[in-house]
Amino acid sequence: MKQQQQQQQSVFSFSLLLLFLCCTKTLAQSPASAPVKAPPVAPVQAPPPPAALAPSVAQVPKLPGTIDVAKILERAGHFKVFVRLLKETQSDAELVVELNHTHNGITIFAPTDGAFSGLEVGTLNSLTDNDKVKLVKFHIVPIYISNTQFQTVSNPLKTQAGKGGRMSLNVTATGGTVNITTGVTNTTVAGTVYNDNQLAIYQVDQVLRPMEIFAPNKLPPAPAPAPSVLLAPPPEKPKKAPIVQSPAVPINDISLAMSLGGLDNAVIFAVGILAAAMLSL
Repeated sequence: MKQQQQQQQSVFSFSLLLLFLCCTKTLAQSPASAPVKAPPVAPVQAPPPPAALAPSVAQVPKLPGTIDVAKILERAGHFKVFVRLLKETQSDAELVVELNHTHNGITIFAPTDGAFSGLEVGTLNSLTDNDKVKLVKFHIVPIYISNTQFQTVSNPLKTQAGKGGRMSLNVTATGGTVNITTGVTNTTVAGTVYNDNQLAIYQVDQVLRPMEIFAPNKLPPAPAPAPSVLLAPPPEKPKKAPIVQSPAVPINDISLAMSLGGLDNAVIFAVGILAAAMLSL
C-alpha cells in the first residue's frame, strides 16, 4: 500500500514537470508585443529676435573698464582746470567715443593747475567758446606716441585743432628730454600720467598756447628782399667849351672900340687907327 502511494506521488510530480515544460515552451514561441509609439510632438517655434537698434553715442552703455580721460585726470589730482575745460567743450565725451569705439590712438599733453595759474589773470575768461575748443584740442594729438617715438615724429605735429600755420606744435627729443614749442610757449614733458599702448597722457607744466589765439597780431617776419645790383650811370662825355666870338666892330666906330677893355681891344683899336691913317693919305 505504501509503495503504491509513492508511485502515485512520483507520477504526479512527473506530470507537474511536463506541464511546466509545456508552458515554458509556449511562452517562448509567442511573438513579442510591439512597443507602443508615442504620438509625434509638434516642434515649438522660437520667437523671432527683436530688431537691432542703430547704435548711437547716447545709447552706448558705459561698460566697466571704459577709458575715460576726465576720470583718469581727476584721479591724478592736479588737473582740475584742464578737466573743467574738457567738460565745458564736450571734448571728454568725444574722447570716450574715440578710445572705446574706434581703433584710434590718442596722445594728450595735459597742463597742470599750476600751468594755468601761470597765465595772466583773466586769460581764460577773455577767450571765446570757439577759442576754448581750439585751446583744448591743441593739447590732443590724434595718434598714440610712446616715450620712444618722440625721437621719430614728424613736425609740425597734427593736433585735433589743425596742423601748420599758426597752430604749429613741434616736438623734439634730446636724450631723455622732450621739448615742445608752439611759437608762444616753450616747455618740456614733465612726466607720464597714463599709458596703455592706446592712450598716452603726458604732464606739461605750461599751457600750450597757439599763435592763432595768443599772438594774433604777431606776424612772422617777412623774408628780406633779394639784393638788387645798382648800375652806376655811364660817365658823361666832356663838353667842349663854347667858342665866344667877339662882335665885329666897324673900323670907323672908334668910340665902340675904345669902350672895349683888355689887351685884345687895345690891339684892335691900334689897328683901326693905323688903317684910318693909311686911308687918309
